[in-house]
Amino acid sequence: MSSPQRVLITGATGYVGGRLAPRMVEAGHTVRVAVRSPGKLHSVPWRDRVEVAETDLNDLDGMTAACRDVHTLYYLVHSMGGSRQFEEQEAQMARTVAEAAERAGVRRIVYLSGLHPSGVELSQHMRSRVRVGQILLAGAVPAVVLQAGVVIGSGSASFEMIRHLGDTLPVMPAPSWVTNRIEPIAVRDVLYYLVHAMDLPEDLNRTFDIGSRDVMTYADAMRRYARVAGLRRRVVFHLPLPAPRLSGFWVGMVTPIPLALAVPLVQSLQHDAVAGEHDIDAYIPPPPEGLAGYRRAVALALKKIEDNSVETTWDVHYSSSEAAADPLPSDPDWAGRTVFVDERSRTGPARPEQVWRVIESIGGRNGWYSLPLAWQVRGVMDKLVGGAGLNRGRRDATDLQVGEYVDWWRVEELEEGHKLLLHAEMRAPGRAWLELSVEPEGEGSRYRQRAIFFPKGLPGRLYWWGVWPFHGFIFPSMARNILAAAAARDGAGPDAQQAAGTHDVEQAASTHDVERTAAARDAAARG
Repeated sequence: MSSPQRVLITGATGYVGGRLAPRMVEAGHTVRVAVRSPGKLHSVPWRDRVEVAETDLNDLDGMTAACRDVHTLYYLVHSMGGSRQFEEQEAQMARTVAEAAERAGVRRIVYLSGLHPSGVELSQHMRSRVRVGQILLAGAVPAVVLQAGVVIGSGSASFEMIRHLGDTLPVMPAPSWVTNRIEPIAVRDVLYYLVHAMDLPEDLNRTFDIGSRDVMTYADAMRRYARVAGLRRRVVFHLPLPAPRLSGFWVGMVTPIPLALAVPLVQSLQHDAVAGEHDIDAYIPPPPEGLAGYRRAVALALKKIEDNSVETTWDVHYSSSEAAADPLPSDPDWAGRTVFVDERSRTGPARPEQVWRVIESIGGRNGWYSLPLAWQVRGVMDKLVGGAGLNRGRRDATDLQVGEYVDWWRVEELEEGHKLLLHAEMRAPGRAWLELSVEPEGEGSRYRQRAIFFPKGLPGRLYWWGVWPFHGFIFPSMARNILAAAAARDGAGPDAQQAAGTHDVEQAASTHDVERTAAARDAAARG
């Protein structure tokens, strides 16, 4: 291993970057991360062990400052945007980072790209990744571009696609791309090569293919997954049609991956993804325990999921909502806006910490404590129109962090033991939040629940009043069942639960859905 150095990691809130940062710290390096929104790192366990530089990758001065005194810059950024300007935006960002690194005297850039064949027309996203690598290699700072294929690890988009297809479909009619050859690589091995890129000669400026040496077709990968997962034999047969958009739509419906990501992900599978050389072996020996083949990589990923120890996921900070970064205005700022609110307040015998445990574990396999079929139908409808849907689940069954997803929601604010604010990423004509909170009351707790919706024009108002009757069933039972689950955890007897329930019905009956405007709020204040 090289001597300890200061490294800068971009993309530290992403799937690979979020795993690389703590490993670089453990290797003895001083780690700095460049992020636009430092708040996204608030809940990560390694936050206090790294330096944080708040900057945008398009900000030359900000990136130059972030690169100061840095030996190696890890470039782990690649968005999945779909705009026509996507490729040029990615290229410009790479040029800015390369120039900032040169200005600050960075010694090396390490970039993670994808395996691809030469001499063929690549998909937009693979083409963009290749172009970014070329820009970095052409810069003044020596660059190492590691090209990996399908990354297998708990929470990776590629693995989640294989896992959900394998778990859901015993018979899979598939497009012709499932016969393409791939060379999967375990995420632990990707991280091994990234960490040891610090040991490469400083003047090295080239690409390296990295893989597991375990080559198969995509159809074989799904069959082998089923065997490792203990499922019955999966039958995969291909149709003589590439159909990348149609199959992307199908993947988006069957897996947690939204259509906006599923389509480009499938498009990148239209060609073989196999290592063309193994030159990296001359510089970095394989891991001491050996490269994890596909079966072992799948087994490791499934064990992480089973143990609730998934570090990062493909969607920790991916958002399909344009407004996801737009925080909920505080209540006084609602004046002058039209806002619909469904508010429920209930008391129960459980201690606040037990109610909070239920709140923080909501969603995913634990469900939403009311009419599961109604939530599932709404999730399918959302998927059909390109939304996140309900089958994303959650990274961990009991623990939440700001910025990660819970089904079609995103954690926007988290006050441990008190309040959880979720921002909706479902497709709707407006912006929506769900706020769940608890506070002590007497020997028990008061649970508060607010569904907040800012409608967009007439469609937004029609949408709210269209779903309002369902809210009348869903939200009261949701509040009641959350308190009941907390009471069960706390060992409260049925008599106490029944007494609390009687009082709560009266309390819930005094709350109702309202349209708040500036005039209404002013009138309420005067009253």
